[in-house]
Amino acid sequence: MLTVEGIHTYYRDSHVLQGVSLQVTAGEIVALLGRNGVGKSTLIKSIIGFAPPRQGRIALRGIDVTRLPPHKRAQLGIGLVPQGRGIFPTLSAREHLTLAARRPAPGGRDGAMWTLERALTIFPPLEKRLGNLGGQLSGGEQQMLAIARALMTNPGLLLLDEPSEGLAPLLVQEIGRVLSELRAQSLSILLVEQNLPMALSLADRVYVMNKGQIVYTGLPADLQANEEVKHRYLGV
Repeated sequence: MLTVEGIHTYYRDSHVLQGVSLQVTAGEIVALLGRNGVGKSTLIKSIIGFAPPRQGRIALRGIDVTRLPPHKRAQLGIGLVPQGRGIFPTLSAREHLTLAARRPAPGGRDGAMWTLERALTIFPPLEKRLGNLGGQLSGGEQQMLAIARALMTNPGLLLLDEPSEGLAPLLVQEIGRVLSELRAQSLSILLVEQNLPMALSLADRVYVMNKGQIVYTGLPADLQANEEVKHRYLGV
C-alpha cells in the first residue's frame, strides 16, 4: 500500500529526516513511535506532501507520489488526521463531513463506501452535534470529527498523527475501539502515537524513530519485551 524509501526531508537547512524507509501493507496498522521532536510528524507531512523530501521515494500502491502536490495524493487515496485535529471553528460538524466527502480512488480501497450515515454509526456522539460549530465541540468530539472527516474521503491509507493527544483516558479507549474496528474492515493505517500501550495493542508492526532515523523495526510483542529499546528511545 505505502512504500517510503530512503527519504531525506529538510526544513530550510535543518536535516530532519535522514534516510527514512518504511512500509505499510494492505489492511495493516503500523505504529510509528518515538519521543517528541524525532521527526514523526515530519514523516507524516512528507507522505501527504506538506514537506516533500529532497531525496528518496514515496509510493502509494506502486504509484510514485514523491513530487505530487498534497491534493493529488489525497485524490489517490491518502486520508489525514493531523496533529491538533485541524477542525475549522466556524464550520458545523455536518459541514466538515459533507465537504470532505468523495468517492474512493479507482482501485484505492475495498469494501463499503464511507457515507455520512456510516460515519455516524462509528461515532454515535457526533449525530447529536452535527449542527454545532467546530469551535463548540469538546476535544474528544473534535478528534472523532477529524477521524470521521478523513474517512469521508474514502481513503485506502489513513495517516493518524497523535490521535490520543490531550484526551482523557476514557476517550483514548474510545479512539482505540474505533481504530480496532477500522482494522477489522481492512483499512491500512499509519499511526503516530505517544501512548505506547494503545499503539502496541493496535499495531501489526512497529517502527521506532530517533533523531530522524528508524532505529528499530519489529512486532509489538518484541518491542514490549525489549526493555533497552523502550528505555533508550521511548523513555519507559
